[in-house]
Amino acid sequence: MWRRLFGLGQDAPRNEEEGRVEEERIGQATEKARRGLFGQIAGLFAADDPLTEELWDDLEALLIQADVGVETTQYLVNRTRDRCNRNGVRRAREAREMLKAEMVGVLQEQAGKRQAEARPYVLLVVGVNGAGKTTLIAKLAHRLKHQFGRSVMLAAGDTFRAAATEQLETWAGRVGVPIITRGQGADPGAVVYDAVDAALEQHVDVLIIDTAGRLHAKLNLMRELEKLRNIIRRRIPDAPHEVLLVIDATTGQNGVLQAKSFMQAVEVTDVAVTKLDGTAKGGIAFAIAQDIERPIRYIGTGEKMTDLAMFDSQAFVESLFADERER
Repeated sequence: MWRRLFGLGQDAPRNEEEGRVEEERIGQATEKARRGLFGQIAGLFAADDPLTEELWDDLEALLIQADVGVETTQYLVNRTRDRCNRNGVRRAREAREMLKAEMVGVLQEQAGKRQAEARPYVLLVVGVNGAGKTTLIAKLAHRLKHQFGRSVMLAAGDTFRAAATEQLETWAGRVGVPIITRGQGADPGAVVYDAVDAALEQHVDVLIIDTAGRLHAKLNLMRELEKLRNIIRRRIPDAPHEVLLVIDATTGQNGVLQAKSFMQAVEVTDVAVTKLDGTAKGGIAFAIAQDIERPIRYIGTGEKMTDLAMFDSQAFVESLFADERER
């Protein structure tokens, strides 16, 4: 499918070398979490001790501290206990793989539910101010152009926030991709209209549209996003093909609450988690998968342009439990 060919999302093809690089990036992003709370969780299941109520209570407490969320934590603990009981597992070390399997299951539940074929492929990026939308757009454009050889165009639809347009212009210049802009204070709809026209005329592969992220005016935000979607669909009826919600991992459960507000404002299809390398918690990925019910497609793994990884559920969970001495 088109997403596979263009390297958009976790279902894109990867050879052995690309897979190794992606896993290294994920490991880099989870380093603090692995040395922090998830290191403690791994420690609970490292010994050949019997499974006790105290161990399950400790697991629940650590998962909640790690931003997994109360409901998702209870789901994981109950599912792991049930799996252990069904398989006759009585020792902590044996239960480790059961817990990891349940974690992977939570993350994979939403994966691969949607595919699309289109050119230009229109990607609408949403999220609150400060979540890292602009940097994520730059990393994604760089990835598509330099790793997959695709033509990319950016649209500066966040005309409300001061310097948002200038920042995106700077990144576009660094990546070497064209950008459509009308400057701060312009009508976002006019910017998107111009961008769709230009993308069609220039036959670009991917059009990435930035949007404003002011949640304090939710009703206006909802109307604006609806307006942008309608403008896009006048020229490309099945677009936007992807609505990518950007969530800052360092905001923890507040990020999940913000995400739910955006879910009410726009038809989110996928999630990108930024600044994961900046938090020692990391459990927000599970809360997103369970509470937002959308697949995580990308995670930010650092500050460099190349620090973006396609999200791989198995690799993510393995990295959280990896022994630092083995890395």
